[in-house]
Amino acid sequence: MWNRDNKSVVTKFYQHVLALAFAIKEINENIKILPNITLGFHIHDSYSDVRMTYCTTLDLLFKSQQFVLNYRCDAQKTFIAVIGGLGYETSFHMAKILNLYKIPQLTYGSFALEESDMKHQSSFYRMVPNETNQYTGIIQLLQHFQWTWVGLFVVDDDTGEHFLKILEPLLFRKGICLAFAQSIQSHIGWTTLVDYNDLISKVYTPFTLTKKANTFILYGETGIFLRLITLMFIGYPGYEKDPSLSKVWITTAQIDFALEGVQRGRDLSFFQGAISFAIHSNQIPEFWTFLQMVKPCWMQGDGFLKDFWERAFDCTWSSSLNHGACTGKERLGSLPPMVFEMHMTGHSYSIYNAAYAVAHALHAMYTSSFSRGTKVIRQITEHQTLQPWQVLPLSVCNDYCQPGYRKENKEGEIFCCYDCAPCTEGKISNQKDMDDCINCPEDQYPSKDRDHCIPKMISFLSYKEPLGISLTSAAICCSLITVSVFGTFIKYRDTPIAKANNRDVTYILLISLLLCFLCAFLFLGKPRKETCFLRQSTFSIIFSVAVSCVLAKTITVIVAFMATKPGSNMRKWVGKRLTNSIVISCTLIQVGICMVWLRTSPPFPAFDTQSLSREIVAECNEGSIFYIVLGYMGLLSIISLTVAFLARKLPDRFNEAKFISFSMLIFCSVWISFVPTYLSTKGKYMVAVEIFSILASSAGLLTCIFCPKCYVILLKPEMNKREHLRSRNH
Repeated sequence: MWNRDNKSVVTKFYQHVLALAFAIKEINENIKILPNITLGFHIHDSYSDVRMTYCTTLDLLFKSQQFVLNYRCDAQKTFIAVIGGLGYETSFHMAKILNLYKIPQLTYGSFALEESDMKHQSSFYRMVPNETNQYTGIIQLLQHFQWTWVGLFVVDDDTGEHFLKILEPLLFRKGICLAFAQSIQSHIGWTTLVDYNDLISKVYTPFTLTKKANTFILYGETGIFLRLITLMFIGYPGYEKDPSLSKVWITTAQIDFALEGVQRGRDLSFFQGAISFAIHSNQIPEFWTFLQMVKPCWMQGDGFLKDFWERAFDCTWSSSLNHGACTGKERLGSLPPMVFEMHMTGHSYSIYNAAYAVAHALHAMYTSSFSRGTKVIRQITEHQTLQPWQVLPLSVCNDYCQPGYRKENKEGEIFCCYDCAPCTEGKISNQKDMDDCINCPEDQYPSKDRDHCIPKMISFLSYKEPLGISLTSAAICCSLITVSVFGTFIKYRDTPIAKANNRDVTYILLISLLLCFLCAFLFLGKPRKETCFLRQSTFSIIFSVAVSCVLAKTITVIVAFMATKPGSNMRKWVGKRLTNSIVISCTLIQVGICMVWLRTSPPFPAFDTQSLSREIVAECNEGSIFYIVLGYMGLLSIISLTVAFLARKLPDRFNEAKFISFSMLIFCSVWISFVPTYLSTKGKYMVAVEIFSILASSAGLLTCIFCPKCYVILLKPEMNKREHLRSRNH
């Protein structure tokens, strides 16, 4: 509480003295604990000095002066246990001596023991848990608020080195970096101006050079807090009012926000909103009443009270001074919390529990209720509950990478400092500070900003959309025209043109063309199992019938011309037998291919999630045999085109070969263009390309073959006579 030269006093720590006095008072007044036995106590100060710690410890052992609150007797004293100290160094030096005499030592400070010998000493006990629990708490706190770029001030001693050694790897594993780690001497002292400037720069420089680090961790004891504000004031007297230096402070449990006498006028709003880890405390109403009763008349039994009173109330007991003299009417409750706390602090509560632990142990020993060495010590600590007292700032090396971006390491920088690179095409990042972008599920696609995934729409060629309506209308119109042509040929079936070149094959060709137009409807709408099974096979068989009819008509023209030559033996081939055999045989080959296809690997509905980035294509998976079917149709078409081309110069009487040649040229052109267009198109437009090819090629056959005949039948009936045809031939 006092330093060695007795010039600096942390008046807030006087509550520790009163907590012990209050506990002993309660124990002595409790008839259930140590009846007929009165406990006494001696209080010594270490003055934060190694030599004085040894001296006061030896003084406890051999030269103790009796001090019993409101009670005095001459009975022989028995030294039972020591409660203390608050800090690591004090406790460690005390333990060296007390352990030799096997005197129990109950420390009430929170510090680590891993690198000291105290944890191996049988007489050393702790009233609070090891401070390593706070390391986890600090990490969790930083992660909760996403503070990844923080500063650290530690006390310049073994405990500070140990804290940094343990905490730094933990921070690294959790992705948190230290902007700086600066040590502060527990005792300020300098001999030259250079030392003076160096002390100030060590504390003040981090505030100006690491402006992005808005969270500072302060580790040590209360002394380091006092040194920090002293050095800050010396380096920059107006630091308390400068908002650019405002930080979020995280302090460990050993630090109390206290002020020395010369600092009482300081404004501590600079530390407003600090997050402090605290030792567990439980408010005892009687203790508050006890503090209200503390009066200067107790000075005869309390060697600390006089100095405390003068420094806390900034007065003096000297009778020669009237101004600022202590009146004795001052009350502790009027003091600010930085000077004296009326509520029991965590350290005071630990002292209170330590006194009761010793009393219960003695009681158990005297009553033989417990075995020797039983310790009734409960160690409890808890983190201070965080309150929404302010809007917390960021404390990162650079701004977070927003969704849609990913981290990209900066060359020569630690991992907490990085650039933000946009996600590549097809990937997203839906959280801040993602190390890498991720792919969307197959049924979703990235948004424009690449920060979330959007469900893909199922796409197919519908009857209701403009393209579907256009194709449907075209198919209906072509079907009606075909029906009209077929009706015309039925009506004028006995005319020479209708009867020419095998009337039955003409009917079959018109029916197959009508079915070609109608099969386009199998390709419209959402693919189903039935439509997938039928549409390509139906289309290929019907088209094979149509092309076979065209081939049969062309061959019939050639055979009929050759049969007119004198001595020709081709007359036996003229008639329906040749024509029917060509149509049936060519069609049966395609039927056989389709049967094998549908039996081995029939088409089925499928969803293509890869072809289009924003749509799922509902399609029919036809497999590879489909291209064999197309290949056979192409072969029939090329043969028909070749035969028709060879027959184009036959006499006018047989000029139907010219129209067949032209129609097959259109037919082959359409389907030759279909293959590359179909393979380069994606989604529902592939279906549209196929429907268009079906309609265009069928319309080409219908127009080129039947329009000239309908023109003669309907508009030039005088030309539709056998005599006219014979006269043209001559």
